[in-house]
Amino acid sequence: MTEDSSEKSGYGFATRAIHVGQDPEPVTGAVTVPVFQTSTFAQEAVGKHKGYEYARTGNPTRTALESALASLEGAAFGIDFASGLAAEDAILRMLVPGDHIVMGNDAYGGTFRLISKVFAPMGITWSAVDLTDPGAVASEWPENTKMVWVETPTNPLLSVVDIAAVAAAATANEALLVVDNTFATPYLQQPLAHGADLVVHSTTKYLGGHSDTVGGFVATNNADFDSHLRFIQNAVGAVRGPWDCYLTLRGAKTLALRMDRHNENAAAVVDLLTSHPAVSTVLYPGLASHPGHEAAARQMSGFGGMVSFRAAKGRDAAVRIIEAARLFTLAESLGAVESLIEHPGVMTHASAEGSPLEVPDDLVRLSVGIEDQADLLADLEQALEA
Repeated sequence: MTEDSSEKSGYGFATRAIHVGQDPEPVTGAVTVPVFQTSTFAQEAVGKHKGYEYARTGNPTRTALESALASLEGAAFGIDFASGLAAEDAILRMLVPGDHIVMGNDAYGGTFRLISKVFAPMGITWSAVDLTDPGAVASEWPENTKMVWVETPTNPLLSVVDIAAVAAAATANEALLVVDNTFATPYLQQPLAHGADLVVHSTTKYLGGHSDTVGGFVATNNADFDSHLRFIQNAVGAVRGPWDCYLTLRGAKTLALRMDRHNENAAAVVDLLTSHPAVSTVLYPGLASHPGHEAAARQMSGFGGMVSFRAAKGRDAAVRIIEAARLFTLAESLGAVESLIEHPGVMTHASAEGSPLEVPDDLVRLSVGIEDQADLLADLEQALEA
């Protein structure tokens, strides 16, 4: 973090989201970080510049975003990327042929595709393990495992992984622990505090929050990891333009407010689903009956806005429910102000078909937005009646 970030580290979450890395612009006094829409920067002399030389290597708007998000994750360092998968790709490039990566048996389809289809042919081996069982993690430790990849809550089954327990197993075996914190956000969960080495986000989701930009982010407290990831970011050009950084920075300012509303609306949706005959199973960490509820309550300050459920009458019923929704928009992605509904097996997780990560075909995933609660419930009720 910058000196400015260190000075503000004692402030509360919502205050840091608005102020860290975002002092008034010194030339004009503008209170909003400017969009530095430039590809290059004038230099004072050969080899002497003001901190910026070429926009792929660094841009003041991106620096402000990196400082702000690092502060929210309680991290010393933060690196912004062109997308969540670009951020994941940079982390996976820390491995070398012959290394093994352990991932959960429930994960984002894009992550699975990246590991199994891109890195596996390069000599990186992988296995899928039930990371919700710390005993299984310790007992099923493949040889030469150098990295454990955790999502919690997971996408799309909303399982919960005990970060501290998996961190202990990873440390004992000299492996790195990466936690995808996209679903929980730093407002509800801070994995570095529980032993993670690296935290990754798709900022396209809750951090941006408005479905208007794509991006990724990595947080860490390790200076060597930061240097390595920045080298990769610059070397392969996995950077965003300043306008997209600005949009994410603007979105992050209201993260605390939005997550409170996401939590409230999701809880009400869960109440409706658990009592409806068209639903066989509701998957949500906030339910006392959820197998990961205790771990979630321990490491999260709220249970989030993602809800999954299984249709009682199978795949066709799930599809009918999805297509009958009016306010819940049928679309991929999640974590924005508007509510979304999707069929993971056909949409976001199609790449996992036939693998250990294949999802049930009667599964429906909801990203519960911040609309009026009564309107969301009425829409779901009429869709379920379909």
